[in-house]
Amino acid sequence: MDPDQVAKAFVEHYYSTFDANRAGLANLYQDGSMLTFEGQKTQGSQNIVAKLIALPFQQCKHLITTVDCQPSGPAGGMLVFVSGNLQLAGEQHALKFSQMFHLMPTPQGSFYVFNDIFRLNYA
Repeated sequence: MDPDQVAKAFVEHYYSTFDANRAGLANLYQDGSMLTFEGQKTQGSQNIVAKLIALPFQQCKHLITTVDCQPSGPAGGMLVFVSGNLQLAGEQHALKFSQMFHLMPTPQGSFYVFNDIFRLNYA
């Protein structure tokens, strides 16, 4: 299993789900997962999804610029670093963002998000 292919597939799935149905992200997180969104920490799948659903915009489109990944630790984890543009509905200019995921393997052979850090990049 090529880490770059896994990272690319994860990123495509994550952002297409986020853009279409944020509640659908729940199965990508677990109770021990943590999200830091613009400096605010949230733990647990249900709390993370509640935070994402409560963001002050309903419609958006992520346009990915780069995806970098590295293997992480003996347990088979993976670090995935994403940069791109976030286009909000009704806004002329896209916002630049960076997001880091620490993915951990599940017993079923897939991955879940253990850590997730999101930041807007202001020029």
